[in-house]
Amino acid sequence: MSSIFTKIISGEIPSYKIAENEDFFVFLDINPNAVGHTLVVPKKEVNRLFELDDATYASLMLYSKKIAVALEKAVACKRIGMTVIGLEVPHVHVHLIPLNGMEDATFGKKVSLEPAEFEALAAKVASFL
Repeated sequence: MSSIFTKIISGEIPSYKIAENEDFFVFLDINPNAVGHTLVVPKKEVNRLFELDDATYASLMLYSKKIAVALEKAVACKRIGMTVIGLEVPHVHVHLIPLNGMEDATFGKKVSLEPAEFEALAAKVASFL
């Protein structure tokens, strides 16, 4: 059975896409810890980060860095935090979270955005790529 991220990548489920290449898909988290909370997901469905082959793992980190640099230009923050947890969705994904305080890094705190805000934010981040 396909993960929710595979369904997002295939277009079965809509998303606020920022970017994609042949290996990765990048979109805004719809239940964000902070404005700009972004997910970088390999298109190949793999459950655990350390199950990725070395080349995909390295490429995921490099592509996440590229997205983080653009995200930091688009969203006012002190820095971009990165975490890989993977308990809720059995598909590797990197969380890039704009941080202004430690509370932004906790997965208990959430912010709300309207669809138009998500769309504008995704376009703004993409403009810096």
